[in-house]
Amino acid sequence: MTSLADVHPPTLKDGHLKLLTFNLQVGIQTSAYHHYLTRSWQHLLPHPKRMRRLDVIAEVLSRFDVVGLQEVDGGSIRSSQVNQLHHLATTAGFPHHYQQLNRNLGRFGQHSNGLLSRLKPSRIEEHRLPGTLPGRGAIHATFGNGPEALHLFVCHLALGQRTQTRQLDYLSECITPLKHVVVMGDLNCTPDRLQAHSRLYEALPLHPVRPVASYPAWQPRRALDHILLSSSLEADDVEVLDHLFSDHLPVAIDIRLPKACLATIDTGAAFS
Repeated sequence: MTSLADVHPPTLKDGHLKLLTFNLQVGIQTSAYHHYLTRSWQHLLPHPKRMRRLDVIAEVLSRFDVVGLQEVDGGSIRSSQVNQLHHLATTAGFPHHYQQLNRNLGRFGQHSNGLLSRLKPSRIEEHRLPGTLPGRGAIHATFGNGPEALHLFVCHLALGQRTQTRQLDYLSECITPLKHVVVMGDLNCTPDRLQAHSRLYEALPLHPVRPVASYPAWQPRRALDHILLSSSLEADDVEVLDHLFSDHLPVAIDIRLPKACLATIDTGAAFS
């Protein structure tokens, strides 16, 4: 039987890496503001079509090499006890996956960030982002070793500006000593807000790829989901994908790695 990994192999051999970031919203179909109220029960209870939605999402994710996910459930009542990250990794043919549990509500919710990858990370670190309430975090995946390694951060920032500032300060300190960096995720702030945060750009020359409106998914007006790249990385134009049930649209990009960075990356055995 042919797997989705065989249908959509990684393109790293050509020096390209296809990235995607997506706030999954636990697979709740949201296509109007009033759904936040009328479908709020789905944050607590399972929906009979949720597994079918995950399979549709998995087919889209399978076209990429590295995927960062936010608001994915690690297995609770609302997800029918299914670890959504593991299910997506298996269905989409990703050999490497990692879950960061940010808010543990026991059997009522396992709020998580997630990483899916066709490449083997040489190191994974979890960061608990500062804030008055727990529940925001970042996954730091390193691909390769030494100063030419690729560092990828999957982030989900808070809503409040004061807390966002503290979290961006924290991320700035993390990326200061690094050379090849990708920061992507639901940052919950506009490009203007990011550019106003001087410490982020002083820490490392991060250039935002052309901002694209990703929220709300049914009538996108605001760019809240971002992919930021260090100046050492080149990229083709960013794009948003079609509505995939969530209140956010997926954001995708194709980046080109420097030869020195490419030479350090291991495409070997699984990491999970």
